[in-house]
Amino acid sequence: MKHIRSILLPAIAGTLLLLALGSCMKWDYGDEEDFDSRASGIFVLNEGNFQYGNASLSFYDPATRQVENEIFYRANGMRLGDVAQSLTLYGGRGWVAVNNSHVIFAFDLSNYRETGRITGLTSPRYIHFVSDRKAYVTQLWDNRIAVIDPQTYSVASYIEVDGMDSETASTEQMVSLGRYVYVSCWSYQDEVLKIDSETDRIVGRVTVGLQPRSLVVDRYGRLWTLCDGGYEGSPTGSGQPTLHCIEPETMTVLESFSFRKSDRVAGLCLNGAGDRLYWINDGVWSMSVDARRLPVRPVIKGGETLFYSMAVDPVSGEIYVADAIDYQQPGVISRYTADGVFVDSFEAGVNPTQMVWCDAADYRTLNMRKP
Repeated sequence: MKHIRSILLPAIAGTLLLLALGSCMKWDYGDEEDFDSRASGIFVLNEGNFQYGNASLSFYDPATRQVENEIFYRANGMRLGDVAQSLTLYGGRGWVAVNNSHVIFAFDLSNYRETGRITGLTSPRYIHFVSDRKAYVTQLWDNRIAVIDPQTYSVASYIEVDGMDSETASTEQMVSLGRYVYVSCWSYQDEVLKIDSETDRIVGRVTVGLQPRSLVVDRYGRLWTLCDGGYEGSPTGSGQPTLHCIEPETMTVLESFSFRKSDRVAGLCLNGAGDRLYWINDGVWSMSVDARRLPVRPVIKGGETLFYSMAVDPVSGEIYVADAIDYQQPGVISRYTADGVFVDSFEAGVNPTQMVWCDAADYRTLNMRKP
């Protein structure tokens, strides 16, 4: 969920928790369509609406300017479920965390057919692969990070995060540097964690701004996290949104930047070279990782457009921005040059929440354990 969702958290928190503990998604199987694609392009994960079960997946080929919508549903005869949160590509598969359906689906990247699913999760947010035989899953309303065996699509163990309870617990995005995995702690939290992936233990943590969401690694091996500042009426209060640069070895904050309290920042990402940061704050903003102050004007103006998510093409530097429109109808993805000049646009699903690049290397299959 994006920044609008933080406003709704108090109202839906109780409902989410009950659903996490007691409900399940009914999977309706229908006709299956055959696909055979190894094109380079962009997967667009469409969140859908809370409790509507209308999450979906799209694929866009920039070379042909062709888009295929509802590809998971068309390939499998069933919908993804209720609130798709994130998509990770690994081992020739796409891994989709569907948080309010408490499941992670794995599908073949070439034909979009399901290859397995991970169940028994509270409210999965992101999956991050340590190796072919280990992955971590962060969760909302749960102070445990699940340790997953991708070979069997099962939960092997948990990493418990001290200082969190079930009503405020949240772990979010993850990145790796060597043997260590770094984790942002979003809802009601203000920390970034450091996990030793060889021991599955938390070995460091650093306090940043309120509700750190996005987490990236720049060209120098430094961490950057964007904190949305919470919302008025939150149990933990609210404050200014902030951007922080972190030295990962010592887990110390090297530099911090503050936004206006009224700003709604989201979607921190990097270009392919790792030397420019991008984020949404009404419009799209960018700055060098070497900058010492925030930019004064956006690369792309927002205006009446409801920017919901964004990504930067790692090769061309083109900027893709999703417009959620009214949160009810299919969203629109617009493509811009690196300088912010409009190129083209295409329609995706409801609330496009993430865009992920796929190229030839991503189709390499997972080294599965022999039975």
